[in-house]
Amino acid sequence: RRSRNDNASHWPAVVRWLECVNLCALERLVLWFPFLQRFVLTRHERALRRLLTELSKPTRVGIVGGGLFPRTAIILSKLLPDSKLVVIDLSAGNLEIARAFVNGNAEYVNARFEIDQPCDFDLLTIPLAFANDRQAIYRCPPAPAVLVHDWIWRPRGSSAVVSWLLLKRMNLVRR
Repeated sequence: RRSRNDNASHWPAVVRWLECVNLCALERLVLWFPFLQRFVLTRHERALRRLLTELSKPTRVGIVGGGLFPRTAIILSKLLPDSKLVVIDLSAGNLEIARAFVNGNAEYVNARFEIDQPCDFDLLTIPLAFANDRQAIYRCPPAPAVLVHDWIWRPRGSSAVVSWLLLKRMNLVRR
């Protein structure tokens, strides 16, 4: 038997329209328009630069779900040229797209990232579209430093706004 709250929205009233948005469809849209690519790269790079100043240079960086439009891998290959980047994506097709965009020292792993598996990254990034238990990432970070892409109204740890237009921020959490 269903309770009255089964259909209740998890979103604040002013952004309930987000329930209808498919984040993968938005990512595909970015692939088609270079001006959108420049916009998301510029906004994300600003936030990443700010948060990376709080860390020592990582040697191994895991990028979860970073295949479709690999903004994090593109930016981190530029900001951390000596770090080994590992892009983890469940979609082999998305990883092929990432290879076309990312120059440098990157490895591509076709797998689902599981938060309860051993993690040998100094820095791990979690996408906004992460379909697993985001709160578990915040409660028990699987790496010494974790950058979590989240909605703008969910600051945790050290935080930087990516874009008010995208309603997005990045949170840096540590073990």
